[in-house]
Amino acid sequence: MTGIGYHASHEQFAPSELLDLLQRAQSAGFDAAMSSDHLAPWSARQGQSGFAWSWLGAAMQATGLPFGVVTTPIGLRYHPLLIAQAAATLAEMFPDRLTVILGSGEALNERPFGAGWPGKQERSARLAEAVAVIRALFRGESVTSDGFHRLEEARLYSLPARPPALFAAALTPETARRAGGWADGLATIAMPHDKLRAVIDAFRDGAGAGRPVHVQAHLSYAASEAEAERNALEQWRTNALPPSVAAELSSPAMFDDAARHLRAEDLSSSVLMSSDPARHAEWLHQIAMLGVDRLLLHNVGRNQQEFIDTFGESVLPLLVG
Repeated sequence: MTGIGYHASHEQFAPSELLDLLQRAQSAGFDAAMSSDHLAPWSARQGQSGFAWSWLGAAMQATGLPFGVVTTPIGLRYHPLLIAQAAATLAEMFPDRLTVILGSGEALNERPFGAGWPGKQERSARLAEAVAVIRALFRGESVTSDGFHRLEEARLYSLPARPPALFAAALTPETARRAGGWADGLATIAMPHDKLRAVIDAFRDGAGAGRPVHVQAHLSYAASEAEAERNALEQWRTNALPPSVAAELSSPAMFDDAARHLRAEDLSSSVLMSSDPARHAEWLHQIAMLGVDRLLLHNVGRNQQEFIDTFGESVLPLLVG
């Protein structure tokens, strides 16, 4: 049975409001949560970006949900030693509830730290090395390295009984297949079915059967079709930019300029827009049928309470019943 989680979008809501929404989602029947980890929002219209690792401690204490967090340990914003310590601390306090989703990042969150912005090939190599470092630290080893990430006798002293799972964030079959060699699971986003199936199949080709797949679905629910389209266009039009472009833009203003020309119909393949809960349920069921273990739902509009309450009453029962 596919689990249904709530996506906590730090780019759109203040941390305190997001905590209230998460508790409301748990009460409505959502059985998992996912957190973004951004320095800046995608768009000036979103206007927020709290520090995810501070918020996660409060959120995991305030709920009983399993959490995933998407982060980038490639040594620009975060050194892998820091990510390993942060994740180990949460996993020690909240056993078996944390999944760390690792990717090669975007300039939006990394470039402001002044360490440059490497090309994709170097970022992938940095990520592979970071994964090896984090796993060694989770095993309690002392790590010294003079690679991309310099460490001198680094060790974690507060370790959980079981380390958190390390998932790969992947948007293409090539990245997913490569991740199959190291990742405990795959996290990707909803996309047209042939493309999504290709990403999932590529991961399973590389990883073998049995490793879980989580899919984040961007959707826009509202009381009318027109409002659902307006919400998507106002808050999440940048999602229609190709991943290769999105990875290189380094400010909300640049994203807004790049997406200025987009219309609601341009979002149809990346945001599920409808005022009909049953239609959303059918879309999500089709995604789940690809062998997805957890769906993380992100309603891209600001109408979060309406979304949580309506989906808790009318959509979740159709998906888990």
